[in-house]
Amino acid sequence: MRILTLLLTATLLAACGNSEPPLGELSRFEFAERYAAAWSSQKPRKLAAFYAEDGVLIVNNGEPARGRDAIEDRARGFMKAFPDMVVNLEKLVEEGDRVVFHWHWTGRNTGPGGSGYPVDIRGYEVWTFNSEGLIAESLGNYDEEEYERQVGTR
Repeated sequence: MRILTLLLTATLLAACGNSEPPLGELSRFEFAERYAAAWSSQKPRKLAAFYAEDGVLIVNNGEPARGRDAIEDRARGFMKAFPDMVVNLEKLVEEGDRVVFHWHWTGRNTGPGGSGYPVDIRGYEVWTFNSEGLIAESLGNYDEEEYERQVGTR
């Protein structure tokens, strides 16, 4: 039923000259589904569009990627290292003014200088949204030691 609803919505939007509603107008669940698909798309600009112009992405308390260009560069790095990367939404939890996006990521590290090893990890991002419904801040977390073990750097 959900697939039929999405197809009908897409058909109606296409008939009106729009292919999709703006990201900020999607339900949180639809937003998260499309966000996961953007990570899997090999199109870093598409992923960066989910963020506010001055949005921030921080992974494992590391160096913040500030602004869409920096977020695009950060995504490009992961996408190059894992050209077959697939990110799936596992669950979405609303916690007050924040949303926690739990994900499952698989791919093989076959990008430039890659080990060739597969990676299968889970993690989450804690999102804060701006008034336009885009991500103002994402605090990403995953088991970095397990990731490094799987790609063969440990």
